[in-house]
Amino acid sequence: MEFSGAVDIPASRDRVFAFVTDPDKVGACGPGVESIEVVDPTHFKARAKVGVGFITAKFVVDLEIAEQQPPDMAVIKARGQAPGVNLSGMLASVGARMVEGTANKMIAQAFDCIRARIVAEG
Repeated sequence: MEFSGAVDIPASRDRVFAFVTDPDKVGACGPGVESIEVVDPTHFKARAKVGVGFITAKFVVDLEIAEQQPPDMAVIKARGQAPGVNLSGMLASVGARMVEGTANKMIAQAFDCIRARIVAEG
């Protein structure tokens, strides 16, 4: 899955960039995020518990700041897996649509949180 888009945040680029590249700050806005581990300045490991419909799973997500041009742009790549979750057949096809819809909602929630926290920091 790949997601992209734009979100307007009423703050300077420097403040927004500093927030979204700080794993502790941005991690607190991730729905279901239980912990963030800093591996090195550009690699992080997040643990999250997320539910989609009647299925709840714990995820381990490896995050990488793959590219950055402060304060204008950062590309953050995420790869994750939920151990023990295997779906196939009709359930997998319905599940894929549910996952995409839920992921879009969760991304919107995360950016709403990011916007609110940056504005609150003033």
